Amino acid sequence: MSPIDVKIEDGIATVCINRPERKNALSVAATNGLTDAWEKIEADDSVRVAILTSADCGVFSAGLDLKEATKIARDEGVDILSKMRDPFHETMRACKKPIIAAMTGSLMAGGMMLTLNCDLRVGLKGTKVGITEVKIGRGSPWASPALSMLPQPILMEIVLTGDLMPIERLHEYGFTNYIEDTPDAVRARAFDLAKRIASAAPLSVVAAKGSVRATMDLGCAGGLEEGKRLHEVVYASNDAIEGPKAFAEKRAPVWTGT
Repeated sequence: MSPIDVKIEDGIATVCINRPERKNALSVAATNGLTDAWEKIEADDSVRVAILTSADCGVFSAGLDLKEATKIARDEGVDILSKMRDPFHETMRACKKPIIAAMTGSLMAGGMMLTLNCDLRVGLKGTKVGITEVKIGRGSPWASPALSMLPQPILMEIVLTGDLMPIERLHEYGFTNYIEDTPDAVRARAFDLAKRIASAAPLSVVAAKGSVRATMDLGCAGGLEEGKRLHEVVYASNDAIEGPKAFAEKRAPVWTGT
């Protein structure tokens, strides 16, 4: 059975980590499978938006598979990250299409890294979230983008203590868009968000995500300039004509992505 399942339907790609017996931990095969999935999604013009979720087991993802890491270090004398194509999931972060995290359980370490690479997050009430690397001698260089998602003292508490926090506390700071009562409700909310995104003008969606990401990376002035550049193709597109025309004719627009 593959550790990563990908389903594409009606412009929505659903990526599922399928390792419930290991708390959806990120093995070499799972990490490389995720890289393959994001490459496939980026290259598929039919995909408008993606949802990242995992098999139900109470944990969205426990992060790095520490048992496999220990075995590889013992048997091969190398760190597990050396066997991964993209250990810090930069392919996912670079994906131009919106990604929604449907977090159906607690998440820690690399599980948190995956959600930081998502654009919208739906969590499960009663679960916990953390970056636990300091407790096991690993590292979290990927945590820096969280500074645009959480207040600095809260992020410092998370990365310096390695303690897990109730997701309700992080929701108060705006880390999640919604928190729901059950895993099924989490996925339903994520799917509703995905459907609304998939129905929007595709070029506009890509440019909107790119503009926000650019501002996160470059600051306000640099992000504004990059945002204007990203939107040039939008304003010059057929969709930019179709949208106002459909509005005037009181009908749903027919997007072509051109």
